[in-house]
Formats: sequence, structure tokens, C-alpha cells
Amino acid sequence: MMMSTSQIVWGSVAVAAVLLFWIVGAYNRLVRLRGAIVRRFPPVDEQFSVRHALLQQQIAVVAPALPDAAPRIEVLRAACQQVEAACAHARQRPGAAGAITSLRLADGILGEARARLPVQSVAGADLSELNAQLGASDATLAFARRHFNDAVTAYNAAVRQFPTVLIVGLFGFRSAGTL
Repeated sequence: MMMSTSQIVWGSVAVAAVLLFWIVGAYNRLVRLRGAIVRRFPPVDEQFSVRHALLQQQIAVVAPALPDAAPRIEVLRAACQQVEAACAHARQRPGAAGAITSLRLADGILGEARARLPVQSVAGADLSELNAQLGASDATLAFARRHFNDAVTAYNAAVRQFPTVLIVGLFGFRSAGTL
């Protein structure tokens, strides 16, 4: 059986329409998933700010009481500043893998600096309340970070999924970084 020209044209139009609707749907899904990443970053950013303020309080209390630990305290200060700078950069583009990777690395350096200056108590100062607040802040940050990473994982899976991967480059979607 031979197809007429009009059947071929209508069949081509139908295939083109299905392809167009699929492209629009895939694009909208990627935009929605990328938007979820952007929405999940402010709680992470807020918790970094809270922890930064608490660490500044801890440094202010510990620095005068431990003059022999001055080099380690300066390393901790520098690490705090590095995290703040990386967080400011990530705040502008939370979906950018490089910005998030910089923040993750800076936070790792801060963790190492905090480990080198374990502060449980200092003569003349009770740090138990401040240490408890820092512990709670770390836990809340981990929770916010987990939600952010879940959004990034869902987005990255969609970016790599076939056949969506065929339109990713066309519209400039790139993998995001995890904290």
C-alpha cells in the first residue's frame, strides 16, 4: 500500500509536534530542577552565616586566653574568611559547579582548622554554651546541605539522562556541584 503525499505530510507534522512537545517538556523539567537548586541554597547560606558568627565569637573569647595558640587562631580566622568569600561567590550562582566546589573545599579547610584548635574550655571563660551552639549550627548546616545535595543529585541525573542529554548542550545546561 502506497502512502499519499498528504499522509506523509501529516505524519511528518505529527512526528514534529511530538518532538517539539517532548523538547519543551524536557526543557521545562530541567529549568524546574535547576530552580530547586537555587531555592535550596539560601538555607545553606544562612547556616554558613550563623556558624561564621559563632566562630567569630569563639575566636574573640579564645584568642586573648590562649596567646600560645595565635598561629592556629589566625589559620582559623583565615579559613573563616575563605568560607565567607566562597559563600558570597556561590550565593550569586548556586547552580555553578565551580562556585559550589570552591565552597565545599573552603569548608573542608575550615573543618581542618577547627580540628587543630579544639576548644572545650579556656581559663576564665565558659565555652560550653558557645560549643553547644556551634554543634547545633553544624547539625543544621548538615541538614540544609543534604537537602541542597538532593536537589543537585536530581538535576544532575536529569542532565545525564537519555534522551534529555541530547538537548542539554543546545540550551546550555551543565552539571551542578554538590556540597
